[in-house]
Amino acid sequence: MNPPKLKHHGSRRERAWDGHPVFSGGFRPFFLSASLFAVLAIALWLASLLGFDSLNTTLAPVEWHKHEMLFGYTSAVVAGFLFTAVPNWTGRLPVVGRRLIAIYALWLAGRLVMLLGESLPYAVSATIDAAFLPVLGAVIAREIIAGKNWRNLRVLAPVFGFGLANIWFHIDMLTGGTGAAPVRLGFTAILILLMLIGGRIIPSFTRNWLTRRSPGKMPVPFNRFDAAVIVGSAGSLVLWVFIDIPPLGALFAILAGLHFIRLSRWAGLRTLGNPLLLVLHVFYAFVPIGFLTLAVGMLFQYPAFNIAALHVFGIGATGGMTLAVMVRASLGHTGRTLASDQVLNIAMVAVGLSMLLRVIGAIWPAYDWAITGSAISWIAAFGLFAFRVGPWLLAPRQASGKRG
Repeated sequence: MNPPKLKHHGSRRERAWDGHPVFSGGFRPFFLSASLFAVLAIALWLASLLGFDSLNTTLAPVEWHKHEMLFGYTSAVVAGFLFTAVPNWTGRLPVVGRRLIAIYALWLAGRLVMLLGESLPYAVSATIDAAFLPVLGAVIAREIIAGKNWRNLRVLAPVFGFGLANIWFHIDMLTGGTGAAPVRLGFTAILILLMLIGGRIIPSFTRNWLTRRSPGKMPVPFNRFDAAVIVGSAGSLVLWVFIDIPPLGALFAILAGLHFIRLSRWAGLRTLGNPLLLVLHVFYAFVPIGFLTLAVGMLFQYPAFNIAALHVFGIGATGGMTLAVMVRASLGHTGRTLASDQVLNIAMVAVGLSMLLRVIGAIWPAYDWAITGSAISWIAAFGLFAFRVGPWLLAPRQASGKRG
């Protein structure tokens, strides 16, 4: 699976689309909407925690929060990334215009129906929401197969697994379940995507930047070690969906060490002068940190650490990596220099702070101020992204931009 090249691919199709620029590339509506929804969803969740009647949904507030952050926010970023990356993998023109509008409208409809509460039967809301990921997977599969880009079909497995987890979540809710196992399956799918895609783009982007600098350590390309670590992680995570026993915790501890070794092979310390690259290494580190946190919870039977691990995965690894990728892709595909500025750097730091505070709140529940602080930090991070990057996503591509 080749990393997406940050160049203006498919310009002929964009010129053929005479509508608003926001629908001239999949990253535009999905990245902008993901950031705005990240702010809205956590603001509503925080208001509910503080005692305000901000959520009148069919699901209990905590279940709505879990679902919308995992399957609502993350699915939008996955869609934006894939619609941007797949044309570079296949050489085909990107999905734009009316086709893109239809798919985006389906995602947006899912967010709306999940907020409507008793206005719609839950089965109807669940059906509308659950349709998005299978449709996205089918569209991406068609593009990859039409482009005969067979080796990148592997990315479809976690995408369809993510869709299956969402369907399972709704079925579990309809039948009186807690949604715990489907949420773990959702995290499993996303973590596998991060391992696959992060393991391609991080060393590739790092190598491209370092080749223009002084000689030194270079990232090790994806090889059998990476493949073995991903396969082992995927198998262990699938087991975690169904069982929670101490021996599995020991396995996660081993996997944490292997992922730290994997990360150390990507020459991350040489990117200290490039914050846009550095954050990719930092946020990927939350994958093994999450494994280690989960291992502690399982081995020593500390349920609070299991909750903390979900937030390391959700805020640190998923939130951080998706924000970093959205920034980089938005810069490159709107014709701007691949370099972050002070506003975007603050946004990246805010995500890390959000994760740290949420972990504190999970392990020491008496520190409820930490959960509030985590929510505010998250809102600040994605609000800054929308403020800084949003105008670029709504405007036509700039004529040129330097690569970095």
